Amino acid sequence: METIIRKDIHNSGIPAVCQSCEARHKGVCGALSPEQLQRLSKHTSKSVHEPNTDLSTEAATAGRYANILSGVVKLTKMSRDGRQQIVGLQFAPDFMGRPFAQNTDVEAVASTNVRLCSFPVSVLEELLEETPAMERRINQQTMAELDEARDWLFALGRKSAQEKVASFILLIATHADPERVVDQALVIELPLKRADIADFLGLTIETVSRQITNLRKAEVLEVIDRYRMRIPNLIVLRKAASAGNG
Repeated sequence: METIIRKDIHNSGIPAVCQSCEARHKGVCGALSPEQLQRLSKHTSKSVHEPNTDLSTEAATAGRYANILSGVVKLTKMSRDGRQQIVGLQFAPDFMGRPFAQNTDVEAVASTNVRLCSFPVSVLEELLEETPAMERRINQQTMAELDEARDWLFALGRKSAQEKVASFILLIATHADPERVVDQALVIELPLKRADIADFLGLTIETVSRQITNLRKAEVLEVIDRYRMRIPNLIVLRKAASAGNG
């Protein structure tokens, strides 16, 4: 009896560790050939980090870049007087690192449990030099982060407190499941404590809590517990985030 072996052409030649990795499909590694993935996989290391772990210091000390496999990373800057400001968030499958650049004063800190796939700086930069498509993906992510930062500058300067809180929840919802149909309900888990949300939005903790209550009363969201929320409809949430700007 003849045995027929069928190969998955999408995974042919791709290392087993990469086949189910989200970063390969949607992240920077998606630009690499199977042979390049084989080269990279020989140097990769997966790790889990608890909340409040300083990921940028660990990466710089080890001389490594990383893809975020799961969890949320907060980007922070420290003022001269010791005050911390959250300036951005990163989600899976974002790339962490600044190829061909000097060190930055922005720190990356695990906001939730974070899983990383890391690799040496030297190996990644070699692949970047020979693979323009990978460099384009990193540039696209950088531009997306810049656009997001500009949106937050607008939010902080022009939006009401309720619109700011709704915008933050919308940010988490769209990153939690960006392909979900907009009129379907979605349960999300907030990756930041109320104090961090307040810091990110330039509000007080009391104001954040009050606006979440107002959004609940307006049936924009349902509060399950301190961290989890149910979003009945993303269209309604999006309108609440831009009520004064539509």
